[in-house]
Amino acid sequence: MASNVNPTVRRRRLGQELRRLREVKGMTAEEVAERLLVSQSKISRLENGRRSISQRDVRDLCGVYEVEDQRIVDSLMQMAKDSRQQGWWHAFGDIPYSVYIGLETDAESLRTYEPQMITGLLQTRTYAEALIQGALPETPAADVEKRVNVRIRRQERIHSEHGPLRLWVVLDEACLRRVVGGPQVMREQLEHVAEMSQQPHITVQVLPFDVGAHPGVNGQYSILEFADAADSSVVYIEGVTSDLYLEKAHDVQKYTVMYEHLRAQALNVDESRRRIEDVAKEYAR
Repeated sequence: MASNVNPTVRRRRLGQELRRLREVKGMTAEEVAERLLVSQSKISRLENGRRSISQRDVRDLCGVYEVEDQRIVDSLMQMAKDSRQQGWWHAFGDIPYSVYIGLETDAESLRTYEPQMITGLLQTRTYAEALIQGALPETPAADVEKRVNVRIRRQERIHSEHGPLRLWVVLDEACLRRVVGGPQVMREQLEHVAEMSQQPHITVQVLPFDVGAHPGVNGQYSILEFADAADSSVVYIEGVTSDLYLEKAHDVQKYTVMYEHLRAQALNVDESRRRIEDVAKEYAR
């Protein structure tokens, strides 16, 4: 999906530009909030792209920042208008991680470490159903089905014939051994991962138990990178009630270095595929 119709990415780019204008003006978010009689948290949410930005917000901020070039104002106003469009995921109703889906939809590459489960983009439908039902036991069946459908729809990014998402996954061995949905579901799931790992744009490595302590012991995270130089990389950490997005350069660099250590400690691509296939055969017995 092109970035110019992705509301999440448009909000993010607009927020970055508004932050740049504020910094050029030498103002703090608190000072801007005081001038506009709004909360400082609103200014922060507008700048980090987590909140929808109205054209009125843009007009007021451009006034505070004394932007004299009307072409710049018009461009920012158009970005605000575009950012209020709906992405494909809105058709499914309220999705808790819709911000992430918007970023993933526009990303050029994704590196992810999974300590407990097969990553969503490589999950089979039956595995995804069993996983969501187990993780959210009080969720109505209709909501489970909606989440599964969204997960399968997201996978179009790795199946696209034009510019598919470059995916690099490091799976802890626990992902292979944790029985989700029963032996048959696991066998089919691992066979699917092994098959997908042969695609030129998909790399899967297994981090074996005997590695011991490693840089990923604190949990799952993903690093999203974008083709447009204007879009900085994002580290995404999924939470139970809320998610964390890290965009500061030193944070992204820290997680990138951690990921390089994980890749170095994991089995190589061929060894990883053989390990996945061997475990799949164990479930067939």
